[in-house]
Amino acid sequence: MNAMRNIRIGKVTLNIGAGTNTSKLEKGIKLISHIAGRKPVKTFTTKRIPAWGVRPGLPLGCKLTLRKKTAMEVLSRLLRAKENKLSSRQFDNLGNLAFGIHEYIDIPEAKYDPEVGIMGLEVCVTLERPGFRVKNRRVKKNPISKKHLITREEAIDYLKKEFGITVN
Repeated sequence: MNAMRNIRIGKVTLNIGAGTNTSKLEKGIKLISHIAGRKPVKTFTTKRIPAWGVRPGLPLGCKLTLRKKTAMEVLSRLLRAKENKLSSRQFDNLGNLAFGIHEYIDIPEAKYDPEVGIMGLEVCVTLERPGFRVKNRRVKKNPISKKHLITREEAIDYLKKEFGITVN
């Protein structure tokens, strides 16, 4: 098989949206750092929406991006929280995957923390092939050809083989 056709995990992003509630944001930061072992960054608004009480520069959530070996380890734990069952609707047409975990205590090795309470988080997985750097590099960016893109079926097959998931 051609080595350029191998699929790999580009990144895993953990995300918690807290809104304007700062105590929920601090709990989310503590939760993500407990799950992944790294401190997340806060996400800030760029637009003003008076009806929601949002102004530019206001922190609304937190996120953490994991890559390489750490991403594989954390993703396997997060998939076990979903009992290795996913829906085909959670995959997009470019092979990426997004799912939510309603309660963090479902994650293996995650113990209940009374300071955090019960919270959930969103997990986004970006799959890539060798050569995808072409679309992200700084100099001479180019699009990825249609033959080289990852389809939904290829992404499902990869996750079935790598993590043993079942897809409804």
